[in-house]
Order: sequence, then C-alpha cells, then structure tokens
Amino acid sequence: MTNPFSLLAERWHPSPQHVRRAAMAALVMSVVIVVTGGAVRLTDSGLGCTTWPTCTDGSVTPTPAMGVHGVIEFTNRMLTYVLSAAVGWFILAARCCEPWRRSLTRLGWAQFWLVMSNAVIGGITVLTHLNPYVVSLHMVAALGLVWTALLGWERAKEGDGEPRLLVAPAIHRFAQVLVASIGALALVGTLVTGAGHHPGSAGTPRVSLDYDRLAQAHADLVFLAVGLTLAALLVFAAVKAPPAARARVRELFGLLLLQGVLGFVQYFTDAPEIMVGLHMLGAAVIWAAALRIPLALRTRAGIPAQAAAPSAELVA
Repeated sequence: MTNPFSLLAERWHPSPQHVRRAAMAALVMSVVIVVTGGAVRLTDSGLGCTTWPTCTDGSVTPTPAMGVHGVIEFTNRMLTYVLSAAVGWFILAARCCEPWRRSLTRLGWAQFWLVMSNAVIGGITVLTHLNPYVVSLHMVAALGLVWTALLGWERAKEGDGEPRLLVAPAIHRFAQVLVASIGALALVGTLVTGAGHHPGSAGTPRVSLDYDRLAQAHADLVFLAVGLTLAALLVFAAVKAPPAARARVRELFGLLLLQGVLGFVQYFTDAPEIMVGLHMLGAAVIWAAALRIPLALRTRAGIPAQAAAPSAELVA
C-alpha cells in the first residue's frame, strides 16, 4: 500500500545536510514564535482578535475597526502557519532522506502535534480572556516545542545507535539537574510575567500570587542556576569532559549573566516592553543552550548503511 509520503520518498532524496537545515529552520521558528507571542502581550494585543478560531464573530481576519491590535494578534496567528511549514519541511526531509531514519520523523511529528496543541491553547487564552494561568501554559508548551525542535536538530547530526556516555553517569546526572534548574527558572518566570505589568490587554486578570515574592523566587532560581553552571564549568574541566560540552557550559554561563542583568534592569525600571521582550528571547535561547549540554556528554554510532521502512506507514 502506497501513500503520499512513500511516493515522495521514491522521487526525492534530500541529503543529510538538507535534513539538518530543515531541522534548524524548525528550531529557529520555534524561538521566533516565542518572541512574537510575547510581542502580542507587550503591545496589549492579546485580545486584538476577540474570538477563536476566527478573529471576530463575523470575520476570519481583523477588521479596520480593530486597529493595530487586531493586526498584531492576527499576524502572530499567521506565523503559526510559517512554523508549521518549517516543521513540515523537516518531516518530509527526514522521511525522504536515505536511509530513512525513524527517530527523526518521530521527532518531526512530535513537533507538529505540539504546534497544533499550542494553537488550541492559544485559542483558549483568547476564549478565557487571557487567563494568566492559561497564558503561562501557552509559554510552557512553546518551550516544549523548542525542546523537541532542538532535539531534532541535534539528532540530525548523530547516528541512530545506542547512546554511549563520554563521562561518568554522575556527571551526566549533574548536567540533567542543571537543565532542571533552568526549566524551573523558566516556569517561575511565566508566573512572574502573569503577575506583572503586562497583562496583554486592559482589565485582564492577573496571577493571584504576590508579584514581589514571585520576583524574589525567580531571582533565587537565577542564583541557583548560575551557581550550578559555574560548578559545571569547574567539574567538567576537572574530569576532562568533551570540549563541546565545556564550550556549551561556557555559552550558558555567559547567557545567564546577560539574562540576569536584563532581569534586574527590567525589575527596577518597571518592566519596559523592550526589556521584557528581550528577556523572553533570552529565556528561549537559554533553555535551548541548557538542553544541549547533556547531549554533548554522550555519543551515538554512525547512521546505519540502510534502513527498512514499511511504505504504508505515514508516521515514523
């Protein structure tokens, strides 16, 4: 039994480099959608379109009466299609590359379903008039997409053999703890934003927790993450961890310091929009940088010489 995927795979054989470029496009767009989603909130355009999946009850697109807020919100919705196209490119390239790598197409489809589910969550944020907890979930799902897209990009550069650690298991677990601390930092950051100065539209509800206490908890997690990253720098040097892993820890340390400066300036200047937008970009980039560290502590065997795939399968 044939299907569009198998028919295309018979006629198009992209190179592994092409697959990596497609994976990178999906990763870049997953970060871009975080930033543009933040721009919607920071411009008070969260309810620029008053309903979902249409923009208004009587129009799919924004009307002139809705002004610039409708245009901003609708543009962000349209960027979801650009993101979907990038993910689709990765799925097709991974499926048609020879040999077919089941692991890559699975990651591609995981990205697709994350995009679709987050589009629904985005719709729910509008229907609930920007409930701050739903908005936070929207951000968390977006960071989940960044995670999956990064994994797709990294896996496109590896083989499909069993992972083999290049350091002691305890060192790898320490790297995972570091990633968990960055995840906790991002999670609390979404709550700080939900209690802060930019609700996304006038009169929308805010997180009921105290803003100053949330900001302090967020700052405490920053100190924890910076401390763990500094410890990783020393530990990785002591155990002679792979150079790539040490380089990634240095990158994370620099990004955390920059993000910390941005965060403190943002707090003491009443969170100007441009600073918050840069902070959201930094959160996505730091999350990706942290995730890359454990991946540099292990290796996989080269891509197999051939891969058999039942042609009837639509999803790997």
